[in-house]
Parts: sequence; C-alpha cells; structure tokens
Amino acid sequence: MELDLEKQKYCRTHLILGGARSGKTKFAQNLALKLSKDCKRLPIYIATGQALDPEMEERIRIHKTDRGEDFKTKECPLNLSDPLLSASSKDIMLIDCLTLFVSNLLCAENFDEDQITSFLNAIKLTKAQLIIISNETGMGIVPDNKLTRDFRDISGNLNQKVAQIADEVTLMVAGIPVQIKN
Repeated sequence: MELDLEKQKYCRTHLILGGARSGKTKFAQNLALKLSKDCKRLPIYIATGQALDPEMEERIRIHKTDRGEDFKTKECPLNLSDPLLSASSKDIMLIDCLTLFVSNLLCAENFDEDQITSFLNAIKLTKAQLIIISNETGMGIVPDNKLTRDFRDISGNLNQKVAQIADEVTLMVAGIPVQIKN
C-alpha cells in the first residue's frame, strides 16, 4: 500500500496497530521521515521502552542504531502527555509504543491511571502531528493470570480510545499495511 503523502499531511493522528514483528515500527518511521521532509525538521521519536534487563538494553540499542540520526529521541516511559503538550504545530511525533507504556505503568510502584487519561487528553490538545504505535493485544487467548489480563484489558481499552480519536488507523499484518480507518 502506497501512502498518499498529500492526504497524510492533513492527518493529525495516525494509529498503527499490529502484532509483534508485524512491521509497525518500520512503517511508522518511514511515514514520519516522509512527512518531516517538508517541514525540514527531525521527527521526534517518543520512546517508551526501559532497559530493565540486558536483553531489553540490547533491543533499545538496536532500535537507536536503526534510527540513526534521523530522529530526535525523547525517552518517556511513564508520561506521554508532557511532550505532546509542549510540541509545536511543526512537530511530527512518533510514539513507540503504547503497550510498553501500559506495561511500565503496571510495573511501577503504584499504577497511575491518570497518566492514561492525561495522554488521551494530550492527543486531543497537541498541536503536533502524531504517529502512534501499539500492539493489538486482543487476538490471543485469555491470559492465565491477573497481571496479564489487566495488561490486555488496559491496552485494549487504550487502543480503542486512541482509535476513536485518530484520523487514520492502520493494521500491520506480516509487513503489509491494512487501512482500518481513513
């Protein structure tokens, strides 16, 4: 699927969903880079991942290497609203990803649902153009423990709310973008 860049320029919020290794990040990064060429500014990569173990540390290192110098990176594992509210109308922001954000909140000392509410409000208020990545968590089996069920439920509800706000929603399947909302 080729992106209509002219149409994308007027899309304020684009949600990109999919399973693990479905091509979400690559698709989102390419979109952000194409959109940023006109404004001659680096897109802002909002990273939610935390290097809490050596394996995740390596994943983050690879992501940073793959991005190179093409993005300005802000690490925001627990608060996504502040960078959105401080953005300008010329900013293109790529948030990667909502499911790590939810996981971070659930594993924090105290789960702060206000961070989710603040984020949803910030999506509506930001002047920036947003590309938001999230995993589709509702296509698997019912998890066998409370924490995992909470994660699935909170992530699924957040995805639904962001999709309602978003101008466009794309589902990535095996590297192929499928337009869900346009």
